[in-house]
Amino acid sequence: MGKRRNGLLVLAMIAVLALVTAACSDDDGGETGSTAENLSGTITISGSSTVQPITSLVAELFNEDVSSDVSITVDGPGTGDGFVLFCDGETDISDASRPIEQEETDACAANGIEYVELAVAFDGITVMTNPANADVTCLNDGDLYALFGPESNGIDTWDGADSLAKKVGGNGGFPSAPLEITAPGEESGTYDAFIELAGIEDIALEQGVPEDDAAALRTDYTASPDDNVIITAMEGSDSPLGFVGFAYAEGAADQVKIIEVDDGDGCVAPTRDTIADASYPLSRTLYIYVNMARITENPAVKAFVDYYLTDTGVVTAVDETGYVELPSDQIEASRSTWESESA
Repeated sequence: MGKRRNGLLVLAMIAVLALVTAACSDDDGGETGSTAENLSGTITISGSSTVQPITSLVAELFNEDVSSDVSITVDGPGTGDGFVLFCDGETDISDASRPIEQEETDACAANGIEYVELAVAFDGITVMTNPANADVTCLNDGDLYALFGPESNGIDTWDGADSLAKKVGGNGGFPSAPLEITAPGEESGTYDAFIELAGIEDIALEQGVPEDDAAALRTDYTASPDDNVIITAMEGSDSPLGFVGFAYAEGAADQVKIIEVDDGDGCVAPTRDTIADASYPLSRTLYIYVNMARITENPAVKAFVDYYLTDTGVVTAVDETGYVELPSDQIEASRSTWESESA
């Protein structure tokens, strides 16, 4: 266990299987309605690889603090894939790095899945390269569009994106170097959130890109649902490009170079402070979604979420995995929502 808190991200990146239990009451007060003695069964959680480290650690802490009579699996194939499983009734809880979309809501409704959305943390999508790529320090929305957007297919050098960048309000002036992109794919909530927060779709529509193609990135990059693969790619050459959740990039330390982002108010680096106050342009909220039928079918589900929302649960896990805590009023809003919905 001594290695746990020093290697949380590595632990989560290799598809954690955590055996955990549900609590009889939380450290902040409030009975869960269950006791450790009568909890049994399994809880299945899937979804965002970004949220996975948080949920995995909550599960581990839960195991240490309570008992091991309930088995909880935590998997991270991506937010989109997680919602497919969730809305098919195959999982109890879905980790998500973006809000559920209408198509997914419709799928849940069609299958009679009622759920509650609970915000648990903040994150900042972090754009990265290799430290050897000294000429790239800050990118604005136009630059990001020219490098990642749907009109960028076939651009295989950084300076090959110059003309498109300048056309859409970017700064351009990129180095003459190979452009090797590794980033999340379509199954990832980070992919969807990046498109929205970086203004990719808005610029694409202004460029006359058909609506069906506008909300997408270029299709000729290396896509991976595994953030560890993306981090490794940043280390593998002198001029790569990619993005992951903040904690993964921060955890890579000097092995990657974090690129600042400018949304018109100057270049801003992702930090806990800039993510918390949303001054970093690619800041976002992280969530868990709970299948409400399961809290009556399996009391361990309710007990686990009760514990998740305590300071001992989510606040500890968010801090130790390197993400950003919600302000007290927002985590209290999640607790209030859960209390009222699960009563």
